[in-house]
Amino acid sequence: MTCTTALITVTSHVTLPIQPQLSRRLQRTPPSPPPAHSRHHASGYAPNGGYAQVQYKRNLPARGFKPVYYMIGMHMIMAYGFYKYFHGAREQRELAREKMWSRLHITPLLQAEEDRDQVRRHFADQARANELLGSDAKVYNSDRFVRPTFAYTPASVTQ
Repeated sequence: MTCTTALITVTSHVTLPIQPQLSRRLQRTPPSPPPAHSRHHASGYAPNGGYAQVQYKRNLPARGFKPVYYMIGMHMIMAYGFYKYFHGAREQRELAREKMWSRLHITPLLQAEEDRDQVRRHFADQARANELLGSDAKVYNSDRFVRPTFAYTPASVTQ
């Protein structure tokens, strides 16, 4: 929409004509670009094809691996550590369970060995008491068996 003249109302009953450039600025339309056939550029416009690239970085090769490879390596090391930890924890649990069951299964054997030792000591003590006292003297006023407690003393004392 182009207009050659525009009217501005200054007051309610006075109207003044204005120039087309001022009318365009009031309408806020961007200015038209220069014609495409011109080789040199006007002030304020980029040349055809744009400006040349500005080199602002040095041409140095990247140092080390890419960060993705470091992340992959870190995750692989952590996965190996978790693998070893969980297998070690499983082995420890299995060993603890085996130890508990072996103690449960060996308890009767240990109890029988202790009972044989107690019987041997009891008969040896009765033989010693019969030798010293001459008869079977009862220490307790009962017919029940009382497990004796022994205090071990060395056979020969050296000074």
